[in-house]
Amino acid sequence: MSHSVDRLIEAVLAGEHGPLPAELVATSVFWIHHGTRLAGGDTTYLNQYVLVRVGGTFGGCAFEAGELAPAICRDSSGTPLDVLLRDAPRPLRIAALDAYLAHTRPHRAAADEGDAEPVTLPSGTPETRATARDAAIAGLLDIQEGAKVGLIGVVNPLVAAIRERGGEPLPCDFNLKATQWGDPVTDDMHEVLDRADAVVATGMTLSNGSFDTILERCRHRGIPLIVYAQSGSAVARAFLGSGVTALSAEPFPFSQFSAEETVLYRYRTVDGA
Repeated sequence: MSHSVDRLIEAVLAGEHGPLPAELVATSVFWIHHGTRLAGGDTTYLNQYVLVRVGGTFGGCAFEAGELAPAICRDSSGTPLDVLLRDAPRPLRIAALDAYLAHTRPHRAAADEGDAEPVTLPSGTPETRATARDAAIAGLLDIQEGAKVGLIGVVNPLVAAIRERGGEPLPCDFNLKATQWGDPVTDDMHEVLDRADAVVATGMTLSNGSFDTILERCRHRGIPLIVYAQSGSAVARAFLGSGVTALSAEPFPFSQFSAEETVLYRYRTVDGA
């Protein structure tokens, strides 16, 4: 059972989760920058990802603009995984950790074993696929009418999906000031964590270092924490039952990078979300 990201990295380096990372190599490191504006919206989402390939799996982590340069691909491709886990900038460390954990147990293997529910996102437009993805995430919420749902990392379709389930979103984001419908977005996650009856957090919290704080606060208050993760989806999985109550794990290629059917994986603890 993991209690912090740093402790998880230490355990992986010690061989507690599978082969020693020194025996594995980051064959390829990718740097991706893209923008998205969904139809009917006035927000352009700008996202940067660093990706690490180990064998047949990918690990990924989003990062803030300017945090990593494309040269990271040249400098890090072919590096032993333990070196990245120890010395790389945090987003690359998370991507390497995600790649390691996905390599030792791919999400598709967890689905085959009955521990994860595969959800196929339909082919189609970005709007169609984003709506299906966010409905799948909101489907992990088991809330009463009027429950306050902290949303740490705002995407507008997920705000709508929470409302459709009877929840009251409490949006929090470092890069947005308002939702598509004019709801104010705070940048103070502590305010949200104090008020929420349940919390939905993005995997980006692994990249910016806020994940451990959110995890500990939800444990302390005894409220559900649902993680929706493109960043560090296998990393977040390691905390199921140790603060994370449910997870929507979306391994690479992420939904926005394809118009064809792709699969995400939903995990729940025994008690549900």
